Amino acid sequence: MQADILNLLKDLQKQKGISYLFIAHDLSAVKYLSHHTAVMYLGVILEYGRTEKILSAPAHPYTRSLLSAVPAPGRKEKRIILEGDIPSPVNRPSGCPFHTRCFMKKKECSSVQVHLEEKAPEHFSACPY
Repeated sequence: MQADILNLLKDLQKQKGISYLFIAHDLSAVKYLSHHTAVMYLGVILEYGRTEKILSAPAHPYTRSLLSAVPAPGRKEKRIILEGDIPSPVNRPSGCPFHTRCFMKKKECSSVQVHLEEKAPEHFSACPY
């Protein structure tokens, strides 16, 4: 059923030249349907760019952790297990919203306001590291 709906959306996209705002947690569906992807955490975009670039070379630790959770035969990388509790979206932490659970955090991540920076052509990340 899901595959039929995704195929229909993709066909309509090609035939009518339309765009979608497709919100999903299923990264395989995102890969199939989306040309560009924005990865959000607590309502903040932490990574944005062409879907194939984000999925093949994630620049933000949150995106890396999401991709590590997707089962993949023959994967060599170890799965990233996030620690700690998810902060309240109503009372987000200062600095990077992901810093309380980030496996790469630095001291300044809790205080520096994050913004998207171009890391590669058409690939933006809110992580300066």
